Amino acid sequence: MITTFLKHEFKAFWRSKNTGKTLTVRIILALLILLLMLYVVAAGFFMALILKKVFPHDSIIFSFCGFVLIYFLGELFSRIQLQELPTLRVQPYLQLPIRRNTIVGYLTFTALFSVFNLWPFLLFWPFIFKQILPLAGGLASFSFIIALIGLSVFNNYLALYIKRKSNLNGWIFLIFTAFLVLLVMCDFKWHLYSIRNISYLFFGNVLKSPALALIPLALGAFMFYFNFSYLKKNLYLEELSTKKDKYKSSTEFPILNSFGPVGDLVANEVKLILRNKRPRSALTMSLLFLFYGLIFYANPGLKGSEGSKVFVGLFMTGFFIINYGQFMFSWQASHFDGLMVSKVSFSDFLKGKYLLFTAASTVAFILTTPYVYFGWRVLLIHFMMYLWNLGVTTNIVLYFANRNGKRIDLSKGASFNWEGVGASQFILSFLLFLPPFIIYLPFKWLGYHDLALAVLGACGLAGILTRSFFIKFLEADFHKHKFSVLEGFRNK
Repeated sequence: MITTFLKHEFKAFWRSKNTGKTLTVRIILALLILLLMLYVVAAGFFMALILKKVFPHDSIIFSFCGFVLIYFLGELFSRIQLQELPTLRVQPYLQLPIRRNTIVGYLTFTALFSVFNLWPFLLFWPFIFKQILPLAGGLASFSFIIALIGLSVFNNYLALYIKRKSNLNGWIFLIFTAFLVLLVMCDFKWHLYSIRNISYLFFGNVLKSPALALIPLALGAFMFYFNFSYLKKNLYLEELSTKKDKYKSSTEFPILNSFGPVGDLVANEVKLILRNKRPRSALTMSLLFLFYGLIFYANPGLKGSEGSKVFVGLFMTGFFIINYGQFMFSWQASHFDGLMVSKVSFSDFLKGKYLLFTAASTVAFILTTPYVYFGWRVLLIHFMMYLWNLGVTTNIVLYFANRNGKRIDLSKGASFNWEGVGASQFILSFLLFLPPFIIYLPFKWLGYHDLALAVLGACGLAGILTRSFFIKFLEADFHKHKFSVLEGFRNK
């Protein structure tokens, strides 16, 4: 049955309309991974020299054993960020006489075929055979390898479990990441304990008492069984998220209750962002780019340039609209057909997008108010660009969304993922940044700086006041391109 699953996935890949693009991306990624592997192997062969240089006062074995646990903590964080969930479209198989254990076993075992599981062997094995084997003997070296295998398997399935739970509740990802950061800070910042000493305490004793290697092996086996049981119990995504509670308006976001059906749409999209890695990365990047102004305002060469302040104001208060909005409506591609045949009107759907963009841009503007430290004019420029983003940028983004038929699979990670990216995204980015400067620069060259800002703010305010007109226009425009967009979303 396992070979049947593999054959079906192989056929699904080659019959996909985007096979050529996907294959090209995978070839590029394979080459990059191969290059990285060569660096890892080289680091393994020269690890003794590296450790001696970094820790000149410690023995090589102590330095190595103290480094192992630190490595696996860093690996766990990397897995949560980058490792893909193993996928199989299980619904068709559940209607066939196939045991659930077979389906779940396939999903669980294929999770072992991850490039992350190669790193510890490529990095540590050369050192083990060159240093530990001659000093401690074959049994100690073998036990050390068993301990590494156990920790690698434990990390593998722990990361997958966290990612699966995060798909249902985005707060789990944030809480676990904060826990890892706090764990590291307590060591390297506040010195409450030493991860390095704890690591040596265990792995140093593994060399003396090889039976201790069974502890990480047991942890790995437990996490494997835990994942197997979790998948078997929650084979359907619907089962994972089903709650027996009574219906709550706006899906547990009370602040959106007053917006009715539009608020429900926004709440669902917020959950989509928090539960899926790629849209969540758009939100994370938007928060990180709020510090973008420090690059400009703290730079003496750019501090006096008002044009750069206009760009920074546009960028910081509208980055979420630009970054997340360039893939509109691809985020809903997997269920867009359902939206089109539901009772949700497309005008409410558009109002939900406007409300989401308005809320995100408003929060961004509030968070950038501390830049008033660099002068009240900075805050004025940010406010004018905030109005511009609400009144103009949102309309441009949604206009191009009516022409975007590229599908995005939310189950895939964000790293090295160019799915949904096309020429229209580059054109859109160009058009989002060009118009404000077409308006601003002529007034600036004539010496009317205040008037230039006033015109930008007036254009944004006009767009906000005439939003009902743009909603009707965009709705009519969508129906002209509706079927081409739907056809594009159906192509896998």
